[in-house]
Amino acid sequence: MIQQIEINLAVHSRGFHLITEEILRQIELPDAGIMNVFIKHTSASLTINENFDSTVLDDFETVFNLMVPEDMPYYTHTVEGSDDMPAHIKSSLTDSSINIPISEGRLNLGEWQGIYLCEFRNKARSRKLVITIYS
Repeated sequence: MIQQIEINLAVHSRGFHLITEEILRQIELPDAGIMNVFIKHTSASLTINENFDSTVLDDFETVFNLMVPEDMPYYTHTVEGSDDMPAHIKSSLTDSSINIPISEGRLNLGEWQGIYLCEFRNKARSRKLVITIYS
């Protein structure tokens, strides 16, 4: 059986945000299956990583900004602001969708894993996720 729902995330500031619980509050999980999460945006993305130490989030933001700086003279796509083209590049370095196994009615993540929204715009807006559950 396949279930699909589109959810809206709360507005998150620029940076990396743990959204596992925000997603789980809006869906019901079967006993077993696979959950696919797809973000419908090109300047934000998803990733799975450590959910224990909050400094991981800060380090992600620092490294991504060093790798893909704003206001570079070689960017030609600048009409939407200095953070837009870097946001598109950063989202391409991560994922637009992730898959997570479901076991015993719970996401079968590792002990220190969580789902992150990677928000790359300075003036973020609500982001839409399509959740597809295969059971």
